Amino acid sequence: MRLALPVILLSVYIPLSCTGQVTREITPGELKEHVKYLSSDSLKGRMTGTQGDSLAAVYIREQFKKAGLAYLTGDGFQKYSVTDKVVSGDRNYLSFDSQTFKPSDDFMPFAFSGNSSLEAPVVFAGYGFTIDNDSIKWNDYGNSVVKGKWVLVLRGDPEPEKSVSGFIPFNSDRDKAMTAKDMGASGVLLVSGPANDAEDTFDALAQGDYSVEIPVLRIKRNVANLILKKTNNTIEALEKKINTTKKTVAFDTKTIVKAGSEVIRQASITRNVVMYLPGEDESLKKEYVIIGAHFDHLGMGGSSSRAGDTVAVHPGADDNASGISGMIELAERFALTPGSHKRSLVFIAFSGEESGLLGSKYFADNPLIDLTNVNAMINLDMVGRLRDSSTLQIGGIGTAEELKTIVISAADTNLIKLSFSEEGYGPSDHSSFYGKNIPVLFFSTGAHLDYHTPGDTWDKINYEGMKEVSDLVFNITEELANTTERLKFREAGPKIEINRAMRRRGVTLGIMPDFAGNVKNGLRADLVTPGKPAALGGMKKGDIIISINGKTINNIQDYMFRMGQLKHGETISVEVIRNGKKEVLLIQL
Repeated sequence: MRLALPVILLSVYIPLSCTGQVTREITPGELKEHVKYLSSDSLKGRMTGTQGDSLAAVYIREQFKKAGLAYLTGDGFQKYSVTDKVVSGDRNYLSFDSQTFKPSDDFMPFAFSGNSSLEAPVVFAGYGFTIDNDSIKWNDYGNSVVKGKWVLVLRGDPEPEKSVSGFIPFNSDRDKAMTAKDMGASGVLLVSGPANDAEDTFDALAQGDYSVEIPVLRIKRNVANLILKKTNNTIEALEKKINTTKKTVAFDTKTIVKAGSEVIRQASITRNVVMYLPGEDESLKKEYVIIGAHFDHLGMGGSSSRAGDTVAVHPGADDNASGISGMIELAERFALTPGSHKRSLVFIAFSGEESGLLGSKYFADNPLIDLTNVNAMINLDMVGRLRDSSTLQIGGIGTAEELKTIVISAADTNLIKLSFSEEGYGPSDHSSFYGKNIPVLFFSTGAHLDYHTPGDTWDKINYEGMKEVSDLVFNITEELANTTERLKFREAGPKIEINRAMRRRGVTLGIMPDFAGNVKNGLRADLVTPGKPAALGGMKKGDIIISINGKTINNIQDYMFRMGQLKHGETISVEVIRNGKKEVLLIQL
């Protein structure tokens, strides 16, 4: 699981049991067997694109085969590529004043740097801000002419000692590069002052950053001071002056820099596991219920780990070996229970969830079935920590009028505390199907202190609780697979994942963007929320946003940056591509 859990709207105690005669019960022992293997050290945390990820996929496919499932297509795998590593290429160079500097030692490109070169004068532009809001008026560019030049910019902001500062929403390296590009700069040099980074160390290249299409280099302070030498300035002195006076400083350094960057994105192949049980009714077998869960996790840690700098196997027993194990046992029980599914049941194990719902987005955009014939999608993510004092959270209950009644009527005899959430958009793979107007249900026992740490181990799972959750999901799925009438999809709650930076700035269009980046050179609106600015301004689901106020949008990060510059009440122009044609919308925020 990758985001905050859904808001809990309703909590009730409901009894639970299986309905009818079955030939194969789900047992805690079988669930434990699956969880222990999937979360074992041998799979090394199942990072997407790694050997552990592949081993998990093979294991799941074999378990599905044992259960009696058939390949929906090919060999049961749906393959797709992911960027799993970003590295510096051989064409990174930096020189000026007859001096040549070394990559990695003296400078390095950012992951969002464009693969290009530039020979041009350097202009120092303070912290690289252009901020004009109620609390801050700050323009580091002023009257400086930076068109076609390098801009030398301090990293961070002038209030490094404050954990809460109005500068924080604007101080990311990528945002500063975008600002410089908007001001006309053709390249950016970023440097840390001692208040921002006393050690002046380079960070590893991040995987999730999209290119800003101009060269952007991180340089050491001693290199920056050589660039400033002709003006008798130093980075240390300039940082102290700006931080103390809270006034901008900008000037021509009188130095011409020749430099280039090359960033290589290395792709690997990963795969969803997709298999199915044909429906038992000739008239309904071409309709489907999808049961899904993700099997990837965090590998040895990284930026998503809550364990900081710890490098260790993140087992992901609850997140999400638990959901996968429940899905495997559900597949077996349905296969061995005659009369349990008039509709066909499609079981999908997704990879890439922790990297941004990549597997489910790929399936939703490249479906192996007709999605218009899907009655519902059920998602299991972190279902292994049911406790007497905790709840089973069920999201998406409002995505079809009948769902709440079906869920309540499916629960019988055993006591489970249920918490309902109406919203169809949430922190896991069901969101990809909600974006296709498919009713969804999302099951989770919630977050805990071991979430995204090496402490999420198999011995902390409540296997009796997992059995109860799996039995409830069986009863609900059985009803959805056998009812004569199809569910009627309805929109339920917000349809947008609000990025933390966007939340701080408080301005949104009211869309669910294509977070997986399936569209190049633009950002697709996968959902448009009725009554919100985008909808009121005429935006439609599927529109590809290519500019805001005439400034380009190539990806989700460009979109977030542009939105962060806007204010409530402002009217903006948004250029979109709709059905292959450009249209301009006027939207009031």
